[in-house]
Amino acid sequence: MLERNEQPLRNTEISAALAVGAIALLILGLQPILLGEAVAQHLLSLEGVGLVAMGEIVALGLGVILGDAVLPIGRMRSIAAAAAIVVGLLDFAALWLHGDLAFATSRAWCGLAEGVLVWVATCNIVRSAKPDRVAGIFLTSQTLAQAAVAAFVALVSIPRFGWKGGFATLGVMACMILLIVPGLRGRFEPLSKTGSSRPPINLVTTLSLLVVFLEMSAIGSLWPYLDPLGRQFGFGSRFLETIVSLVLVFQIAGGALATVSVRRLNTTTTLLIVAALQGSVALAICSASGLSRWEFAVLWSGFGLLWLFAMPFHVRLALTADPKGRVAMLVPAAQLLGTAFGPLMSSCFVTETHTRMVALICACFALFAAMLAAVLGPLLWRTGGRVACRRDPL
Repeated sequence: MLERNEQPLRNTEISAALAVGAIALLILGLQPILLGEAVAQHLLSLEGVGLVAMGEIVALGLGVILGDAVLPIGRMRSIAAAAAIVVGLLDFAALWLHGDLAFATSRAWCGLAEGVLVWVATCNIVRSAKPDRVAGIFLTSQTLAQAAVAAFVALVSIPRFGWKGGFATLGVMACMILLIVPGLRGRFEPLSKTGSSRPPINLVTTLSLLVVFLEMSAIGSLWPYLDPLGRQFGFGSRFLETIVSLVLVFQIAGGALATVSVRRLNTTTTLLIVAALQGSVALAICSASGLSRWEFAVLWSGFGLLWLFAMPFHVRLALTADPKGRVAMLVPAAQLLGTAFGPLMSSCFVTETHTRMVALICACFALFAAMLAAVLGPLLWRTGGRVACRRDPL
């Protein structure tokens, strides 16, 4: 269990922190729409999609790591307010961007500030009474926010204001964080008053973070290319924007299912099965000579369900490897860096006529994740981390 060095967090404080993190991560659900529109308007090349997606998400992960390493946990409110202002300004600055380099540079800086906001949310999650369940609630709520905002952007902002409407919506949402900041807890104490505050480095903790990284690499290698893949099957932009919202809805279902089952299921076995299913879905997309609208929607819905179902188990796995929560603080960074590494690998192989290659890359990442999860289960059992290898009572 985590050491308690301060008064328990109030529900209002946790809710405020989760709202801040949810707004910071809106870009993850909107990337296919925003980048797809930028490509359609010839503001961004197809090859540049992976680089821009990678740059922002890598910066998000680095923002979490830098926040944990250098930012003072005694000034949480002022840090959150400053980061929100930076994100808002850079979202509005996107209205005047043109070209791969301009998009990549601006969105990377924006991602760094977004990562700081995610760090604020993570500080609250790992200090809560049941961090794995709170993580599930966070993932579900932030995906619900992504689905709602994605639907608004697809149905209102872009039809009325063009591609700029999407980034303007993000900017307005970032400014709303300033209204939430007063509800945050102002300061925290270190996770442990005794011993090192740095995460332990050993085989079990390293493999745990690698499983997280590889599973999210599988996600990231495929998700930004939903729009180009759909266009190769002959689907229109309105249908594909609707599919993005549908995927986000199934993510919500996956997160909700994980929230109630994360302490009931075998963690490593669950992650192994999820990775295998992710790879199977990707191969179905990759090998199909042609997909109907119904088949395309079903495959992507399953992809979204698996995506969020796995993520609370990532936190559970990290807490098993290190019950003090120091490794759990790095889980969002590992998830984000994996989500960014996937598009980087995809961008090395994708072309205008061979977009489906990204599905094969996704399947390879999923296979590696499944193999490591199979190795990690026995290791956790032998080293005392038996919580991940059996059902945990409620």
